[in-house]
Amino acid sequence: MMPKVRFQNKEQVPFVKELRKRVNGYFKENKISRNANAHMVFKTITMFLIYLIPYAFLYTGLVSGVWAVFLALIMGVGMAGIGMNVMHDANHGAYSSSPKVNNLIGVCIYLIGGDVYNWKVQHNILHHTYTNIDGLDGDIHQDPFLRLSSEQSWGKGHKFQHLYAFFLYSLGTLLWSVVDFVQHRRFTKMGLSPDGKLNKSKQLKKLLFYKMAYWTFIFVLPMLFSPFAWWQVVLGWLLMNLVAGFILTVTFQLAHLVEGVAFPVPSDQGKVENEWMIHQLKTTANFAKKSKLVTWYVGGLNFQIEHHLFPNICHVHYKKLSDIVKATADEYGILYNDKKTYLEAVYSHYKMLKHLGVNPIVS
Repeated sequence: MMPKVRFQNKEQVPFVKELRKRVNGYFKENKISRNANAHMVFKTITMFLIYLIPYAFLYTGLVSGVWAVFLALIMGVGMAGIGMNVMHDANHGAYSSSPKVNNLIGVCIYLIGGDVYNWKVQHNILHHTYTNIDGLDGDIHQDPFLRLSSEQSWGKGHKFQHLYAFFLYSLGTLLWSVVDFVQHRRFTKMGLSPDGKLNKSKQLKKLLFYKMAYWTFIFVLPMLFSPFAWWQVVLGWLLMNLVAGFILTVTFQLAHLVEGVAFPVPSDQGKVENEWMIHQLKTTANFAKKSKLVTWYVGGLNFQIEHHLFPNICHVHYKKLSDIVKATADEYGILYNDKKTYLEAVYSHYKMLKHLGVNPIVS
């Protein structure tokens, strides 16, 4: 069972009312949809092509050696791109105003080796609701190799985590094949469901079916119909996932594990100090807002504050919304954590890892 955690009543916080009013006014005044636009559709097609064209080339017999390695790496870039841009928005219900369209597009997570049910529980429910709360936010769960919260226990190995963490990040998506089954068992046992309707047997069958479909797509078909040996196919898959895992994990870490973010601790009665939206501002950071390349490729996840405040709005609108959010936060004296460049965010995360790696008793 999930422990009961309560945030302040939003009706008691003027900031929340004002921010929602201004954001709603932006869409109404400009007469635009909160969902995907033509630019988003073009980007969706582009991300799928980056992932699927190299895959198709592997069957032609025209590439080998270094070029085959290069294509595997490009597939990793496309895999991460689909995850951050297309899958992410769709499974947040932000891609389209139609739930059916979102569900249809959201299944692309199976194409990159993930699982819809696990992702929605882990990300939408646990991470977005309980951001940076140790024991509830699955993105900072207690790890024997990484200490990602000041509330977590410390081990001797953690003092070196700033040196090896980025390597571990590369392993993120490699573990999906195993972790998805472990998470499925844990989440269903806890009775968690994105839509409030939990059918354990049905979810397990879906997980097995789509995993077999993915393994067929990524392993069986290339082994049968491409000129590559089985070990070369496996090596290509490993390289693809090392790239995708690194990109995905680093992107998410830069949004919540940098200097200036908070790790709130609920009271013994399960109460969190702030209203939920203010909680998101205190536990989230933006980075590289002015970089068009970063914004385009990471699906607006560098505007993480706007995403956490309005997860059901498509990321193509976050840049405009950021001006509204920052101005409103400044007016009400609420910190708007913004790392100006990508490298600044990476360095801040590095320092955060180093800080959390210090023995809290000694320090």
